[in-house]
Amino acid sequence: MVAPSTKTDLIDVTDNLGPVPCRFLYKKENQQPSGSFKLRGMSHKIFNSVRDASESDALSSVHVYCSSGGNAGLAAAYASKFYAKPCTVVLPKTAKQAAIDKLEDLGAEVIVYGAHWGEADNYLREVIMAKAQPSVKTVYCHPFDDEILWEGHAAMVDEIAYQLKDMSISIEDVKGIVCSCGGGGLYNGIVTGLKRNIGLEKVPVLVIETVQTPTFKNSVIAGKRSTLTSINTLSTSLASPYVAQRTFDNYHNHATTVELIDDLEAVDATVAFNDVFGEVIEPACGATVAVSMKRQDLLQAFGPLQPKDVVIFIVCGGSTVSPETMDSYRQLIKRAKSLC
Repeated sequence: MVAPSTKTDLIDVTDNLGPVPCRFLYKKENQQPSGSFKLRGMSHKIFNSVRDASESDALSSVHVYCSSGGNAGLAAAYASKFYAKPCTVVLPKTAKQAAIDKLEDLGAEVIVYGAHWGEADNYLREVIMAKAQPSVKTVYCHPFDDEILWEGHAAMVDEIAYQLKDMSISIEDVKGIVCSCGGGGLYNGIVTGLKRNIGLEKVPVLVIETVQTPTFKNSVIAGKRSTLTSINTLSTSLASPYVAQRTFDNYHNHATTVELIDDLEAVDATVAFNDVFGEVIEPACGATVAVSMKRQDLLQAFGPLQPKDVVIFIVCGGSTVSPETMDSYRQLIKRAKSLC
């Protein structure tokens, strides 16, 4: 783990969720200072870049650049501020004002461009970064497609391995991990971490997307990476037009199931999580939480579960939801239920 990312709790929520088939644990990545797991990878990336630049006589300064639907940018800005380096973040027009405000509070330069993340990313790389001076080390922080990010994210699995021991839980009882997927950075980090921890190497992963953002699922069905040409979703942090090649490779090399739920189910779980735990997460994280609360049928991916078995849910977090947004989610769910 690299600062400013921090160790997060692994908590047993079995008694909080009503009837469940086995023990449910939440890995609370929403406790990261920037609000999401993204800080793990970004801290690792920016720390290494700053260190490398300090060892070079040709570079006078470092400037961090990131494109993001919100959380990767917030993580990059948080880590940049920690290391006292300037940061520029380009966000698509779908980005929430709450994310923009937080980025500016962290001292980042914020540029809004493009209909989705892909367009924002192209603009960052082809226009904004091209203006940098030759003496400046430009640190491009891809939101999810970078091995150094996955190495950083993998630290959460290292922590889980130690925390299971502290909780007197046998590794053999861990039957699966559940996570959400946008571009695949979190999933890749989990697989990387599982492979380097003895006893966890073969733990299967259940990956959750929404019907509105089926990037990974479409790729699995097509047998090759596919690209979404348009994205309209409430789970904006899952709105990646493609998944990393490593994500597709990991699917074929590690026991993985990809399932879809509806945006409304993710939003419903976001509201329910707030009601039960008093904490705010995004629908992108709600997609995973939904499996623990109302879509336990999807856990059949792990086979028959016994009461002593353990399933770990990565509560990846998210910082782009304001109190006003949460209120709108409540109204949306209320209207949806009234139509049923």
